[in-house]
Amino acid sequence: MAETAQITFADFHAVDIRVGRIVEALEFPEARKPAYRLRVDFGDLGEKRSSAQLVANYRPEDLVGRLVLAVVNFPPRQIGPVRSEVLVLGVPDDAGEVVLLEPERDVPLGGRMY
Repeated sequence: MAETAQITFADFHAVDIRVGRIVEALEFPEARKPAYRLRVDFGDLGEKRSSAQLVANYRPEDLVGRLVLAVVNFPPRQIGPVRSEVLVLGVPDDAGEVVLLEPERDVPLGGRMY
C-alpha cells in the first residue's frame, strides 16, 4: 500500500463535510464521462448542485431520498452546463466504479462530519 502524506488536524478540520439528502437526480448527457446532475438538500445550508459519476451503480430514481456525505467548501466548478457546488463523496468498488459514502442511519441534514 502506498504511503500517504500526513496532515494536521487543522488541515482535516478545514474540509467541511456535511450530510445532505439527494432531492433530484437527472441524466447528464452533456458530461464527458457518464454522470448525473444532483440537487442535494443540506438543511440550513440550503440546496446545492453537484455532478456525480454514479451511473454504473445507481439509477436516478434510486438516488432520490438517499443521504450522502459531501464536501461543501470547495469552490464551485463548471462541468459542461452545470455549476457543481459540492463534491459528493464515494469510494471505488472492485470495478473502479463509485459507491456512495452515507450515514448508517437518519441524521439531521447539514450535520458536519468530524
